[in-house]
Amino acid sequence: MDTESTHSGYSYHSSRSGRSNRHGDRNRERHKASSSKDSSRSERSVVINPPDTPSQDSPVHNGEPLPGEPTPALDHGDEAQDDNWGETTTAVTGTSELSISQEEVVGLGKEIQDRTQGFRRYLPLAVGSCVGLLVLATPLVFLLLPAVMWPDRLQTCGAACEGLFLSISFKLLILLVAVWALFLRPGRACLPRVCVYRAFLTTLTLLLTMSYWLFYGVRILDAEDEDYHGIVQFAVSLVDSQLFVHYLAVVLLELRHLQPCYSVCVIRSTDGETRHYNIGQLSIQKAALSILEYYYRDFPLHNPSLLSASKHRAAKHLAGLKVYNVDAPGNTAGAQPSNGNQSRAMVTAAAKRKDSAHNELYYEEADYERRVRKRRARLVVAVEEAFTHVRRMKKEDERATPSDIMDVREAALAIFPSMARALQKYLRTTRRQHCHSMESIQKHLAFCLVNNMSPKAFLEAYLAPGPTLQYGPERWMADQWTLVSEASVTSGIKEGTEFLLRCLDFNLAVTIKGIPYIRLTEEYIDPKSHKFLLLLQSETSV
Repeated sequence: MDTESTHSGYSYHSSRSGRSNRHGDRNRERHKASSSKDSSRSERSVVINPPDTPSQDSPVHNGEPLPGEPTPALDHGDEAQDDNWGETTTAVTGTSELSISQEEVVGLGKEIQDRTQGFRRYLPLAVGSCVGLLVLATPLVFLLLPAVMWPDRLQTCGAACEGLFLSISFKLLILLVAVWALFLRPGRACLPRVCVYRAFLTTLTLLLTMSYWLFYGVRILDAEDEDYHGIVQFAVSLVDSQLFVHYLAVVLLELRHLQPCYSVCVIRSTDGETRHYNIGQLSIQKAALSILEYYYRDFPLHNPSLLSASKHRAAKHLAGLKVYNVDAPGNTAGAQPSNGNQSRAMVTAAAKRKDSAHNELYYEEADYERRVRKRRARLVVAVEEAFTHVRRMKKEDERATPSDIMDVREAALAIFPSMARALQKYLRTTRRQHCHSMESIQKHLAFCLVNNMSPKAFLEAYLAPGPTLQYGPERWMADQWTLVSEASVTSGIKEGTEFLLRCLDFNLAVTIKGIPYIRLTEEYIDPKSHKFLLLLQSETSV
């Protein structure tokens, strides 16, 4: 490894003094001495400097070596640098037997993340199931323990006690259904923090159950109470308390945020698509979850192809700007005035080009709209002809034998080639060809034929971009979101709260404004004030 080296630099003509050459020789000798010491310490450590980054021995500033440093041209003469050096250069490095590649590290991290994600997803469901079983089993245990431990000394249970049995049975059934409906639902998302109200309600339920257990253990189990009617009433009071806790959970988790209190502005960072929503009292992470649900329903599909078109236009404009170095070492004193005049002329031409950039943009957009209208007209005509052919064949199939009738899937496959070319050209012009696959188009065509839809109903899915959820998950690929907020995500939203929802390709900037308090007054208008008297005179023409 000590004898191998990789050189990368710039080839140009320059004049150097002897002092700089001697200085470069000393630097090269110092570099050889340091490399020999490093090789004696370890043969497996390799340091590779990229060609675009300055190294310690030849620092580069703006593509040129700093003054007083050796240039690559002195070491290699006028030998030109290969443009394809990144494809033709082979680097041999020594690796340890215990080393791990970068792909393995990334795979290990993903595996650990998948495991923790599944654990975090099903942990609330497991905790809710355990607490629900404890809540439902406790009243039954209160009723069974005295009958098992001291059945001979218990008093007889009369009609009133048996009525309490019926009451507690129905209350437990209602509580079971309520707990299943509110707490045992599958989670819609994996939040970064625990929901504060759910944790509070779970803690309150556990404290209530433990308090009843302590009272039951001290006053009934230790004393071996013989009044079974009182024991049944104690179990009924526990069930009533649990029902009130569930009512509190419904108010905090389901009813509190229904009244709108804030107006939310959501802006997509790439194309500036904006939507406004009204939400209630929520925490930041719950508000982010609601906004993402609105995003998949209301925002059009993110199309990076349209963004690349605008970047190509900007790069094309910047390509016309040229910068010249009039103080280059190869220029003489006599050539500097002419180079200066030339550079000033180029700057003037670039300024004129910049002034006419809006005209280029106008004509480019007008040409694009013309091509889109042309492709759209061809597509509409092709689809209408195909659907007309299907209707005509449908009338013929009514008179044909059952064995000759074509299936809807076969009909869709038969008429699809007549419109495929026009549809493909339109999607390419509008840069949405990656959003629709051939299988999805044929499936949509078969759906329209089965339900006897018009050609306009079929084209509506392709003439305008639809919501994100109308496409497959492989089209939007945004199941992983990151919430960026200065405030704690468990705190409630308020006036002026701002946070960011970040995914792989773009961000959603969220700004929250409070809905103002509206004062509505009433003003009474006397019905008699609407009446007026018209006096007709003989002199008038009326």
